[in-house]
Amino acid sequence: MRENLREKDELKDYLEKHPYNLAYKFVESVDPDTGVYYESMRNYLDLAYVGTIRIGTPPQEFKVIFDTGSSDLWVPSIYCSSPACANHNVFNPLLSTTFRVSGRPIHLQYGSGTMSGFLAYDTIRFEGLVDESQAFGLSLREPGKFMEYAVFDGILGLAYPSLSLQGTIPIFDNLWKQGLIAQELFAFYLSKKEEEGSVVMFGDVDHSYYRGDLNWVPVSKPFYWQLSMDSISVNGAVIACSGGCEAIIDTGTSLLIGPPSVVLNIQKIINAKRSYSGEFMIDCSTINTLPDIVFAINGVNYPVPASAYIREGQEGTCYSNFDEGRGGLFVSDSWILGDVFLRLYFTVFNRGNDTIGLAPAV
Repeated sequence: MRENLREKDELKDYLEKHPYNLAYKFVESVDPDTGVYYESMRNYLDLAYVGTIRIGTPPQEFKVIFDTGSSDLWVPSIYCSSPACANHNVFNPLLSTTFRVSGRPIHLQYGSGTMSGFLAYDTIRFEGLVDESQAFGLSLREPGKFMEYAVFDGILGLAYPSLSLQGTIPIFDNLWKQGLIAQELFAFYLSKKEEEGSVVMFGDVDHSYYRGDLNWVPVSKPFYWQLSMDSISVNGAVIACSGGCEAIIDTGTSLLIGPPSVVLNIQKIINAKRSYSGEFMIDCSTINTLPDIVFAINGVNYPVPASAYIREGQEGTCYSNFDEGRGGLFVSDSWILGDVFLRLYFTVFNRGNDTIGLAPAV
Protein backbone atom coordinates (compact mmCIF):
# COMPACT_ATOMS: atom_id res chain seq x y z
CA MET A 1 0.00 0.00 0.00
CA ARG A 2 2.82 2.42 0.88
CA GLU A 3 4.60 1.69 -2.39
CA ASN A 4 1.42 2.26 -4.42
CA LEU A 5 0.54 5.49 -2.61
CA ARG A 6 4.11 6.78 -2.89
CA GLU A 7 4.13 6.19 -6.67
CA LYS A 8 0.89 8.19 -7.00
CA ASP A 9 2.26 10.99 -4.73
CA GLU A 10 -0.63 10.37 -2.31
CA LEU A 11 1.31 8.98 0.65
CA LYS A 12 1.82 12.24 2.55
CA ASP A 13 -1.89 13.04 2.43
CA TYR A 14 -2.81 9.51 3.48
CA LEU A 15 -0.41 9.38 6.45
CA GLU A 16 -1.67 12.74 7.72
CA LYS A 17 -5.28 11.58 7.62
CA HIS A 18 -4.58 8.09 8.97
CA PRO A 19 -1.85 8.09 11.66
CA TYR A 20 -1.18 4.56 12.85
CA ASN A 21 -3.38 3.36 15.68
CA LEU A 22 -4.02 -0.17 16.85
CA ALA A 23 -7.15 -2.09 15.94
CA TYR A 24 -10.14 -1.13 18.06
CA LYS A 25 -13.47 -2.85 17.63
CA PHE A 26 -17.24 -2.39 18.57
CA VAL A 27 3.53 -24.98 2.17
CA GLU A 28 -0.11 -25.80 2.44
CA SER A 29 -0.18 -29.25 4.04
CA VAL A 30 -0.44 -31.20 7.28
CA ASP A 31 2.37 -33.32 8.64
CA PRO A 32 0.66 -36.56 9.80
CA ASP A 33 3.54 -37.40 12.14
CA THR A 34 3.52 -34.18 14.15
CA GLY A 35 -0.07 -32.95 13.87
CA VAL A 36 1.16 -29.55 12.66
CA TYR A 37 -1.10 -27.85 10.11
CA TYR A 38 0.84 -25.55 7.81
CA GLU A 39 -0.65 -22.61 5.91
CA SER A 40 1.90 -20.99 3.63
CA MET A 41 1.93 -17.22 3.23
CA ARG A 42 3.33 -14.96 0.53
CA ASN A 43 5.66 -12.16 1.60
CA TYR A 44 4.86 -8.87 -0.17
CA LEU A 45 7.94 -6.58 0.00
CA ASP A 46 8.44 -7.43 3.72
CA LEU A 47 5.32 -5.32 4.39
CA ALA A 48 2.54 -7.94 4.44
CA TYR A 49 2.24 -11.72 4.74
CA VAL A 50 -0.80 -13.14 2.99
CA GLY A 51 -2.29 -16.65 3.08
CA THR A 52 -5.22 -18.28 1.30
CA ILE A 53 -8.50 -19.45 2.80
CA ARG A 54 -11.65 -20.87 1.19
CA ILE A 55 -15.17 -20.02 2.26
CA GLY A 56 -18.45 -21.77 1.49
CA THR A 57 -19.60 -24.88 -0.39
CA PRO A 58 -18.24 -25.13 -3.03
CA PRO A 59 -15.27 -23.10 -1.73
CA GLN A 60 -14.57 -19.52 -2.83
CA GLU A 61 -10.94 -18.41 -2.43
CA PHE A 62 -9.60 -15.33 -0.63
CA LYS A 63 -6.21 -13.87 0.28
CA VAL A 64 -6.12 -12.82 3.94
CA ILE A 65 -3.73 -11.40 6.52
CA PHE A 66 -3.39 -13.82 9.47
CA ASP A 67 -3.52 -11.06 12.08
CA THR A 68 -2.67 -11.49 15.79
CA GLY A 69 -3.74 -7.86 16.37
CA SER A 70 -7.46 -8.50 15.81
CA SER A 71 -9.93 -11.35 16.37
CA ASP A 72 -12.50 -11.27 13.57
CA LEU A 73 -12.60 -12.72 10.06
CA TRP A 74 -14.05 -10.74 7.19
CA VAL A 75 -13.89 -10.68 3.39
CA PRO A 76 -15.50 -8.47 0.72
CA SER A 77 -19.00 -9.35 -0.53
CA ILE A 78 -20.72 -9.05 -3.90
CA TYR A 79 -22.91 -6.37 -2.28
CA CYS A 80 -19.96 -4.07 -1.50
CA SER A 81 -20.15 -0.70 -3.24
CA SER A 82 -16.63 0.62 -2.47
CA PRO A 83 -13.91 0.90 -5.14
CA ALA A 84 -11.74 -1.42 -3.01
CA CYS A 85 -14.12 -4.32 -3.64
CA ALA A 86 -13.79 -3.95 -7.40
CA ASN A 87 -10.06 -4.77 -7.03
CA HIS A 88 -10.50 -7.87 -4.86
CA ASN A 89 -12.19 -11.25 -4.70
CA VAL A 90 -15.75 -10.96 -3.37
CA PHE A 91 -17.87 -13.61 -1.65
CA ASN A 92 -21.17 -14.57 -3.27
CA PRO A 93 -23.51 -16.05 -0.64
CA LEU A 94 -25.90 -17.25 -3.36
CA LEU A 95 -23.31 -19.77 -4.56
CA SER A 96 -22.78 -21.47 -1.16
CA THR A 97 -25.10 -24.23 0.05
CA THR A 98 -23.76 -23.95 3.63
CA PHE A 99 -24.18 -20.17 3.97
CA ARG A 100 -26.31 -18.68 6.76
CA VAL A 101 -26.92 -14.98 7.25
CA SER A 102 -27.50 -13.35 10.63
CA GLY A 103 -28.52 -9.94 9.32
CA ARG A 104 -26.56 -8.30 12.13
CA PRO A 105 -24.70 -5.16 11.01
CA ILE A 106 -21.02 -4.90 11.96
CA HIS A 107 -18.33 -2.25 11.86
CA LEU A 108 -14.62 -3.02 12.29
CA GLN A 109 -11.89 -0.42 12.68
CA TYR A 110 -8.19 -1.14 12.16
CA GLY A 111 -4.99 0.85 12.42
CA SER A 112 -5.18 1.73 8.74
CA GLY A 113 -8.81 1.50 7.67
CA THR A 114 -12.39 0.46 8.39
CA MET A 115 -14.94 -2.04 7.15
CA SER A 116 -18.75 -1.98 7.49
CA GLY A 117 -20.98 -4.89 6.61
CA PHE A 118 -22.97 -7.74 8.09
CA LEU A 119 -22.39 -10.97 10.01
CA ALA A 120 -22.79 -14.38 8.43
CA TYR A 121 -21.86 -18.05 8.99
CA ASP A 122 -20.26 -20.59 6.66
CA THR A 123 -17.57 -23.27 6.39
CA ILE A 124 -13.98 -21.96 6.36
CA ARG A 125 -11.16 -24.11 4.95
CA PHE A 126 -7.43 -23.57 5.08
CA GLU A 127 -5.09 -26.41 4.38
CA GLY A 128 -6.20 -29.54 6.22
CA LEU A 129 -8.59 -27.70 8.55
CA VAL A 130 -12.35 -27.46 8.01
CA ASP A 131 -14.11 -25.04 10.39
CA GLU A 132 -17.90 -25.39 10.13
CA SER A 133 -20.50 -22.72 10.98
CA GLN A 134 -17.85 -20.06 11.47
CA ALA A 135 -19.00 -16.50 12.10
CA PHE A 136 -17.43 -14.02 9.69
CA GLY A 137 -18.07 -10.56 8.30
CA LEU A 138 -19.02 -9.62 4.76
CA SER A 139 -18.22 -6.07 3.74
CA LEU A 140 -20.71 -3.62 2.27
CA ARG A 141 -18.35 -0.65 2.49
CA GLU A 142 -14.55 -0.36 2.68
CA PRO A 143 -14.01 3.41 2.61
CA GLY A 144 -10.72 5.14 1.88
CA LYS A 145 -7.56 4.21 0.03
CA PHE A 146 -6.24 1.54 2.39
CA MET A 147 -8.30 -1.42 1.21
CA GLU A 148 -8.19 -0.23 -2.40
CA TYR A 149 -4.41 -0.65 -2.54
CA ALA A 150 -4.17 -3.64 -0.18
CA VAL A 151 -2.60 -6.85 -1.56
CA PHE A 152 -5.12 -8.93 0.43
CA ASP A 153 -8.89 -9.36 0.25
CA GLY A 154 -9.68 -9.60 3.96
CA ILE A 155 -8.36 -10.20 7.46
CA LEU A 156 -8.37 -13.31 9.67
CA GLY A 157 -7.92 -12.34 13.33
CA LEU A 158 -6.06 -14.54 15.82
CA ALA A 159 -6.16 -12.40 18.98
CA TYR A 160 -8.24 -13.25 22.07
CA PRO A 161 -12.05 -13.68 21.97
CA SER A 162 -12.39 -10.61 24.22
CA LEU A 163 -11.42 -8.52 21.19
CA SER A 164 -13.93 -10.14 18.82
CA LEU A 165 -17.44 -9.09 17.87
CA GLN A 166 -19.73 -9.72 20.85
CA GLY A 167 -21.47 -13.08 20.73
CA THR A 168 -19.15 -14.60 18.10
CA ILE A 169 -16.44 -17.26 18.44
CA PRO A 170 -13.18 -16.50 16.59
CA ILE A 171 -11.70 -19.02 14.18
CA PHE A 172 -8.92 -20.31 16.43
CA ASP A 173 -11.34 -20.93 19.30
CA ASN A 174 -13.62 -22.87 16.96
CA LEU A 175 -10.72 -25.01 15.71
CA TRP A 176 -9.97 -25.95 19.32
CA LYS A 177 -13.62 -26.36 20.32
CA GLN A 178 -14.27 -28.68 17.36
CA GLY A 179 -11.26 -30.84 18.26
CA LEU A 180 -9.44 -30.08 15.00
CA ILE A 181 -6.03 -29.30 16.55
CA ALA A 182 -3.99 -31.26 19.10
CA GLN A 183 -2.65 -28.32 21.12
CA GLU A 184 -4.20 -24.92 21.83
CA LEU A 185 -1.48 -22.93 20.07
CA PHE A 186 -0.28 -21.56 16.75
CA ALA A 187 3.05 -20.18 15.54
CA PHE A 188 4.50 -17.88 12.87
CA TYR A 189 7.64 -18.04 10.77
CA LEU A 190 8.05 -14.95 8.56
CA SER A 191 10.58 -15.04 5.74
CA LYS A 192 13.03 -12.23 5.01
CA LYS A 193 12.68 -10.73 1.52
CA GLU A 194 11.83 -14.06 -0.15
CA GLU A 195 8.23 -14.27 -1.36
CA GLU A 196 7.96 -17.94 -0.38
CA GLY A 197 8.73 -19.81 2.84
CA SER A 198 6.56 -17.99 5.40
CA VAL A 199 4.11 -20.16 7.36
CA VAL A 200 1.58 -20.02 10.14
CA MET A 201 1.23 -23.40 11.86
CA PHE A 202 -1.64 -24.62 14.00
CA GLY A 203 -1.84 -27.30 16.71
CA ASP A 204 1.88 -27.87 17.29
CA VAL A 205 5.33 -26.35 16.72
CA ASP A 206 7.85 -27.33 14.04
CA HIS A 207 11.22 -26.98 15.79
CA SER A 208 13.15 -26.78 12.50
CA TYR A 209 12.06 -23.14 12.10
CA TYR A 210 14.10 -21.79 15.04
CA ARG A 211 17.43 -22.10 16.84
CA GLY A 212 17.95 -22.94 20.51
CA ASP A 213 15.11 -23.00 23.02
CA LEU A 214 11.88 -21.04 23.10
CA ASN A 215 11.82 -18.38 25.81
CA TRP A 216 8.30 -18.25 27.27
CA VAL A 217 6.79 -14.92 28.28
CA PRO A 218 3.45 -14.61 30.11
CA VAL A 219 0.66 -12.70 28.37
CA SER A 220 0.14 -9.61 30.52
CA LYS A 221 -3.39 -8.92 29.28
CA PRO A 222 -5.43 -11.52 27.34
CA PHE A 223 -6.93 -9.14 24.79
CA TYR A 224 -4.22 -8.51 22.24
CA TRP A 225 -1.14 -10.76 22.45
CA GLN A 226 0.37 -8.38 24.98
CA LEU A 227 3.47 -8.81 27.14
CA SER A 228 5.58 -6.76 29.54
CA MET A 229 8.87 -5.49 28.13
CA ASP A 230 11.86 -4.61 30.34
CA SER A 231 13.60 -1.93 28.27
CA ILE A 232 14.86 -0.80 24.87
CA SER A 233 18.57 -0.02 24.64
CA VAL A 234 21.44 0.86 22.30
CA ASN A 235 25.04 -0.05 23.15
CA GLY A 236 23.97 -0.86 26.72
CA ALA A 237 22.23 2.49 27.32
CA VAL A 238 18.47 2.47 27.83
CA ILE A 239 16.80 4.74 25.26
CA ALA A 240 13.13 3.82 25.82
CA CYS A 241 10.81 1.77 28.04
CA SER A 242 12.86 2.68 31.10
CA GLY A 243 11.46 0.79 34.08
CA GLY A 244 9.34 -1.40 31.81
CA CYS A 245 6.43 -0.96 29.40
CA GLU A 246 3.84 -2.99 27.50
CA ALA A 247 4.23 -4.41 23.99
CA ILE A 248 1.85 -6.15 21.61
CA ILE A 249 3.09 -8.87 19.26
CA ASP A 250 1.20 -8.18 16.04
CA THR A 251 1.63 -10.05 12.75
CA GLY A 252 -0.78 -7.60 11.10
CA THR A 253 1.55 -4.63 11.65
CA SER A 254 4.49 -4.18 9.27
CA LEU A 255 6.70 -1.93 11.41
CA LEU A 256 7.89 -1.23 14.96
CA ILE A 257 5.37 1.23 16.40
CA GLY A 258 5.97 3.28 19.54
CA PRO A 259 5.03 6.52 21.29
CA PRO A 260 5.77 9.57 19.09
CA SER A 261 8.33 11.27 21.34
CA VAL A 262 10.26 8.03 21.90
CA VAL A 263 10.22 7.08 18.20
CA LEU A 264 11.42 10.57 17.22
CA ASN A 265 14.37 10.13 19.57
CA ILE A 266 15.20 6.75 17.99
CA GLN A 267 15.01 8.32 14.50
CA LYS A 268 17.61 10.87 15.67
CA ILE A 269 19.86 8.12 17.06
CA ILE A 270 19.82 6.25 13.72
CA ASN A 271 20.06 9.55 11.78
CA ALA A 272 16.73 9.15 9.96
CA LYS A 273 15.28 12.34 8.42
CA ARG A 274 11.60 13.06 7.81
CA SER A 275 10.77 13.13 4.10
CA TYR A 276 8.14 15.15 2.23
CA SER A 277 5.77 12.16 2.45
CA GLY A 278 6.09 12.07 6.26
CA GLU A 279 8.17 8.88 6.31
CA PHE A 280 11.66 8.79 7.79
CA MET A 281 14.40 8.26 5.21
CA ILE A 282 17.87 7.01 5.99
CA ASP A 283 21.17 6.68 4.13
CA CYS A 284 21.35 3.11 2.78
CA SER A 285 25.14 3.03 3.24
CA THR A 286 24.78 3.30 7.05
CA ILE A 287 23.23 -0.17 7.41
CA ASN A 288 26.63 -1.71 8.22
CA THR A 289 27.61 0.97 10.75
CA LEU A 290 24.49 1.57 12.85
CA PRO A 291 24.09 -0.30 16.18
CA ASP A 292 21.57 -2.97 17.13
CA ILE A 293 18.49 -1.77 18.99
CA VAL A 294 17.89 -4.27 21.80
CA PHE A 295 14.43 -5.13 23.12
CA ALA A 296 14.68 -6.81 26.54
CA ILE A 297 11.72 -9.06 27.36
CA ASN A 298 11.40 -11.17 30.51
CA GLY A 299 15.15 -10.98 31.14
CA VAL A 300 16.17 -11.97 27.60
CA ASN A 301 17.69 -9.59 25.01
CA TYR A 302 16.24 -9.54 21.48
CA PRO A 303 18.56 -7.49 19.24
CA VAL A 304 17.13 -5.86 16.12
CA PRO A 305 20.03 -5.00 13.75
CA ALA A 306 20.08 -2.10 11.29
CA SER A 307 19.54 -4.57 8.44
CA ALA A 308 16.11 -5.22 10.00
CA TYR A 309 15.10 -1.71 11.10
CA ILE A 310 16.07 -0.16 7.75
CA ARG A 311 13.89 -0.98 4.73
CA GLU A 312 15.03 -0.52 1.13
CA GLY A 313 12.26 0.75 -1.13
CA GLN A 314 11.71 -0.26 -4.74
CA GLU A 315 13.38 2.90 -5.98
CA GLY A 316 16.65 2.29 -4.09
CA THR A 317 16.03 4.70 -1.20
CA CYS A 318 15.94 3.47 2.39
CA TYR A 319 13.37 4.05 5.12
CA SER A 320 13.26 3.63 8.88
CA ASN A 321 11.09 0.73 10.06
CA PHE A 322 10.19 2.66 13.23
CA ASP A 323 6.90 4.52 13.14
CA GLU A 324 4.84 6.65 15.52
CA GLY A 325 1.54 5.50 16.99
CA ARG A 326 -1.16 7.86 18.18
CA GLY A 327 -4.27 7.76 20.32
CA GLY A 328 -5.68 4.90 22.42
CA LEU A 329 -2.81 2.57 23.13
CA PHE A 330 -0.11 5.24 22.94
CA VAL A 331 -1.10 7.37 25.93
CA SER A 332 1.61 5.48 27.83
CA ASP A 333 4.96 4.04 26.77
CA SER A 334 3.53 1.08 24.83
CA TRP A 335 4.78 -0.59 21.67
CA ILE A 336 3.64 -2.77 18.79
CA LEU A 337 6.28 -5.27 17.68
CA GLY A 338 5.28 -6.04 14.11
CA ASP A 339 6.79 -8.02 11.25
CA VAL A 340 10.18 -6.27 11.54
CA PHE A 341 10.61 -8.03 14.90
CA LEU A 342 8.85 -11.26 13.93
CA ARG A 343 11.08 -11.91 10.92
CA LEU A 344 13.96 -12.21 13.39
CA TYR A 345 12.15 -14.27 16.04
CA PHE A 346 9.99 -17.34 15.51
CA THR A 347 6.91 -16.81 17.68
CA VAL A 348 4.51 -19.25 19.35
CA PHE A 349 1.13 -18.01 20.60
CA ASN A 350 0.00 -20.44 23.31
CA ARG A 351 -3.63 -20.04 24.34
CA GLY A 352 -3.39 -23.15 26.55
CA ASN A 353 -1.35 -21.32 29.18
CA ASP A 354 -1.45 -17.71 27.92
CA THR A 355 2.22 -17.44 27.00
CA ILE A 356 4.24 -16.25 24.01
CA GLY A 357 7.31 -18.27 23.00
CA LEU A 358 10.22 -16.51 21.26
CA ALA A 359 13.39 -17.93 19.68
CA PRO A 360 15.76 -16.81 16.89
CA ALA A 361 14.32 -17.77 13.51
CA VAL A 362 16.45 -19.91 11.21
